[in-house]
Amino acid sequence: MLSIMLRPRWVLALLGALAVAAVFALLGQWQIARAVDAGQTVDRSTEVVQPLAGIADPDAPIKQSATGQMVSVDGRYVAGDEQLISGRLNGGTAGFWVVSHFQIDAAGEPAIPVARGWAADAEAAEAVAAELAEQESSGESVTLTGRLLPTEGPEIPTDAAGAHVMRAVAVSALINLWADFDNRSVYSAYIVSAEPPAGLVQIDSPEPNPEVELNWLNIFYAVEWAVFAGFAVFLWYRLVRDQWEREREEAEDDAAAASAGESLSNRA
Repeated sequence: MLSIMLRPRWVLALLGALAVAAVFALLGQWQIARAVDAGQTVDRSTEVVQPLAGIADPDAPIKQSATGQMVSVDGRYVAGDEQLISGRLNGGTAGFWVVSHFQIDAAGEPAIPVARGWAADAEAAEAVAAELAEQESSGESVTLTGRLLPTEGPEIPTDAAGAHVMRAVAVSALINLWADFDNRSVYSAYIVSAEPPAGLVQIDSPEPNPEVELNWLNIFYAVEWAVFAGFAVFLWYRLVRDQWEREREEAEDDAAAASAGESLSNRA
């Protein structure tokens, strides 16, 4: 086979196969680079308080870059719209969040839910919610500071007993419970308050730790290009081997014919 491989025709074919393999390898490298670039995280200081209006818009999903950001906003709590969210862990212990309706001092007065604090039992949470409804009835403007998080999806109760128990901070569900809430704008997010009111414990809201996730579709494409590159060289080898096998068979046939002719000549 080596003598066939060294023939000019097959040397040129090998160079062509190597060129094709090199192109496939470059395409695979490009796909790997895209997968790595897509998986890189951008360092951002989520603990530096930013104005809410500068990083999120009402009536629109919040961006990934804004998730977990500490924000500040001026507005007032709407007394009487407090809701309890059950099954919330704080330090590994299940309890209740008190979530309030916050109306922002801005054009259109958009609204956003605020998780005020955590209580270990429903009675304590209900007592604080009642106190908040009385204390904040004047609608005094305050500056709220906390961590911005995307809205959670509403949960369907699994039994009749839990039909009136909220387990998620779902904006779509809360606006249906707020009294006299019209069609004004609302953020598709909520804020975890950095300062809980008296009677509640501060909610655990650590700095987000972004995870790097590779784009596995690009990785799959890169593997495909590597296979194609190897196949280009293998195809050249297979063609050379086929040529060698054909020439060997022809040589064996010629040798057999010559042997048969010599045998007939000896008989004559």
